[in-house]
Amino acid sequence: TITWGVLLGLLILLGGLWWVQIISYRHYAENQKAQSFRTVRIPAIRGKILDRNGIPLAENRPSFNVNLYLGELREPFARQYRDLRPPGPLARERQNELARRARFLVFSNTVQRIANVLGESLPVDETQFQRHYEQRLALPLTLAGNLTLQQIARFQERTAGLPGLDLETQPERVYAHAPETAHLLGFLKRDDSSATDEDAFFNYRQPDYRGVVGIEGAFDAQLRGRAGVRSLMVNNLGYRQSDEMWSTPEPGRNVVLTIDLPLQTDAWRALKSHGVGTRGAVVVLDASNGDVLAMVSSPSYDANNFFPSPTPEEMARLNDEDLKPTMNRATQETKYYGPGSIFKIVTGMAALEHGLDPAELYRVAPHPKKAGQGVIFVGKRDIADLAGPGEFNFRRAFIKSSNAYFINCGLEAGMEAIRRIAERLHLGERTGLPLLQESAGKFPSREWILRERGGGWSPGDTANICIGQGDVSVTPIQMAVMTAAIANGGKVFWPRIVDRIVPQENFGDEGVQRFTAGRVRDELGVKPSTIEIVRDAMFADVEDDGTGTAARVPGMKIGGKTGTAQVQKGKDDHIVWFASFGQYRERTYSVVVMVETKGGSGGGTCAPIAKQIYQAIVKREQQSARAEQLVRTEP
Repeated sequence: TITWGVLLGLLILLGGLWWVQIISYRHYAENQKAQSFRTVRIPAIRGKILDRNGIPLAENRPSFNVNLYLGELREPFARQYRDLRPPGPLARERQNELARRARFLVFSNTVQRIANVLGESLPVDETQFQRHYEQRLALPLTLAGNLTLQQIARFQERTAGLPGLDLETQPERVYAHAPETAHLLGFLKRDDSSATDEDAFFNYRQPDYRGVVGIEGAFDAQLRGRAGVRSLMVNNLGYRQSDEMWSTPEPGRNVVLTIDLPLQTDAWRALKSHGVGTRGAVVVLDASNGDVLAMVSSPSYDANNFFPSPTPEEMARLNDEDLKPTMNRATQETKYYGPGSIFKIVTGMAALEHGLDPAELYRVAPHPKKAGQGVIFVGKRDIADLAGPGEFNFRRAFIKSSNAYFINCGLEAGMEAIRRIAERLHLGERTGLPLLQESAGKFPSREWILRERGGGWSPGDTANICIGQGDVSVTPIQMAVMTAAIANGGKVFWPRIVDRIVPQENFGDEGVQRFTAGRVRDELGVKPSTIEIVRDAMFADVEDDGTGTAARVPGMKIGGKTGTAQVQKGKDDHIVWFASFGQYRERTYSVVVMVETKGGSGGGTCAPIAKQIYQAIVKREQQSARAEQLVRTEP
């Protein structure tokens, strides 16, 4: 009995093999020929951008989309075709036309039903539908995106049984603190290309984005992660047969900045307090190590409006040649930012190093044609001095911002002495901030004079440089580095804006990339007494009867220098500045404010903005001290 059972089983097995190998061979062979694989690129979850306290500045939130798989509508397509097809034979062209019409009718009816469920109108584009059907049939077609919780509930409740529909979750980039962080973070642009470490060819690609400027652009490779690959097997009609994930996307890494978000927000509010349409920038550095604590630029933009793409009205604003909202005024020059009188810090150091006695008096003559103003003659040219005529020593000339005094001592020191200080500050060079938006500014090096002036340079050119006019332009970040160097005793730092890059699932120091703080780029190379004299003059400019008194904050020791530079001769457009540093307890901050204005001044426009920032710093320091005190007193 057992023997006969085994023989019967073998006969059944042999019969099955004969049926598969001989009888069904042609069917399976034809089916295999009709099938093919399609690879789909799956973008990775983009890493977050965090402030120094771990507060997210750029992150991802789930976006719920309604997708329709057209491949699952074969039966409704066929039924609609039979309803439309008249009796009798039809030409092939007519059959194809009816099939296209039937498919679109089913599609448009489905879209209308979904629109009724969601309570919003949805576009029905026949051209887009036909293109998707012919080229991307195996992939879902998105009907609606960014569903609310109420819409999600209605969709789940009312669409059960409808074929081809799916609720998909996709990550969407969110900037919770726009527009105050826009120029730091940058924005994303649609880009479905392969990264250098990915396969170059994919049959289909899900939507992906790359960073263009700012931290998003400079660290795009780290934030973007590595895309995954999904394999689809489709038949000869393009319908999906199977779906398999070949490689899982590797999420991008998080970038942690040196930025302090509360201070960033305070700086933004202070700058905007100047008025609607303010064009300017603020930079706040930790003067002891060069960390960028805040950096704002105005006008700004909202990077959230770039998804899926800016509206025509938004694009018109972004392309406005006067506002230039996408330009980072903290690191870029839009109109050749002349430093004006804040450059007298450099001129003063050069003169002191050349042997200027800060107590020696210099008499400024009254202007023969302008009552109440002083004058200095350089060749045949007369240069007015708004500080007025009279006797000035270094301190009085600094706080009154006497052009005549600093032109005189600068000419005596000579252009080479001024250039030595400027080169130690690396004026005319980029600071290296990884934002992909930085100008080098301009300073007349020997090579520049030879190339642009044929080697010619006059005392009048030097006179212009002495007061921050002429062939010199700077950025707010460069002036913040300069002011920090005065505050810290002569160290010229590489400013740092990124603290570290960490995995999204961060456990300990494994895989953490750190960026060194306090990297010294250069030294001012001047005597300690020179820095001390300039520092004391800056304190006097705020604390005594100087041009920067509007920045005074009780309880904080602040030193500064105001400046005004004319954009173009004969025009009323000016660049006004307040370059300063403030000491509170153990910390020293460098704060630089720059505003493009008509008829304003550094003391009247920028110093009040700096005051608001210093007030915010004092408040935060006091809150931090109280919190530390509570921790120490807890049992």
